[in-house]
Amino acid sequence: MTNFSKKPKKLTLPTAEINTALDLTDNKGEGLWMESGFTLFVWAFALATAGTLFLISAVIFKDAWPAISKFGLSFLWNAKWDIGELQFGALPFIYGTVISSAIGIIIALPLGLSVAIVTSENFLPPWVRSPLGFMVELISAIPSVIVGLWGIFVLIPFLLPLQQSLFDNFSWFPLFSSEPLGPGMLPAGILLSIMILPTVAAISRDVLMSVPVDLRSASMSLGATRWETIFKLLLPAASSGIIGATILALGRALGETMAVTMVIGNSIQINKSLLAPSYSIPAVLASQFREALEPLHIGALMYLALILFVITLVVNAVAVLLVQLIGVKGAKN
Repeated sequence: MTNFSKKPKKLTLPTAEINTALDLTDNKGEGLWMESGFTLFVWAFALATAGTLFLISAVIFKDAWPAISKFGLSFLWNAKWDIGELQFGALPFIYGTVISSAIGIIIALPLGLSVAIVTSENFLPPWVRSPLGFMVELISAIPSVIVGLWGIFVLIPFLLPLQQSLFDNFSWFPLFSSEPLGPGMLPAGILLSIMILPTVAAISRDVLMSVPVDLRSASMSLGATRWETIFKLLLPAASSGIIGATILALGRALGETMAVTMVIGNSIQINKSLLAPSYSIPAVLASQFREALEPLHIGALMYLALILFVITLVVNAVAVLLVQLIGVKGAKN
């Protein structure tokens, strides 16, 4: 008689086999030469990208060495730029680059977010939203020289009465203490805001549209209004992407050359007034590099390029850290 009371023996596998079965990414011993080749291909491109970055840094540093060895770090806070005396300082150009970019991002960020919200939500009918988003993104396709010419012939004449009014009524305030001449820091900042607006708007719009619709529905079903849902739920959820868009736009503003050169005034003077002409690092590189003959002059210009390179890297590094911190905080919440 068969004994059914006995329990069947449990089939057990060695621990190593279990671990291998659970590790879906383990392909050792399978001979997947195509996958191995693709991995090497990706690694090669990643190393080539990093190598290109170091190569660019090395070339700029080598050409900037005459100025680095002569002026050292005092080049950063020295405000004198005299080609005849071979005395060079970067402070006016650093000031112009940072302030004009700051004006641009301060104006572009709220405008870009507004465009992103309007084109990602159903405030407008679809036949209006799509062309509006396309028109804003189309600005990024306009060459910077064309934007600069538009700035000279349209933007500066349009802003000149406004600048004159600011000077007449608020000349006691340091930011408006200089009588406007037309080109200056304020037109350059506004022009930069127009150029970087598509970057902020397009990326922020894509990030907002990627937020699940269920979150919107849940928020509004709990009694939140449309604007409460946008400001308390959607924007915080998309904050990392919005920060990334802002930093990308800021990077373009820091490096913009021709358009800024045409409208900033190209004055090697530090003036607190936004109505006064100024200079930026890309503008001075575009204006003087071709005519530079002295090795020290060329070295000073390359030193400025190295400073701009470092500023851009620092800004992007800070952006990456902020995005990671926001991601960690969001995961904990």
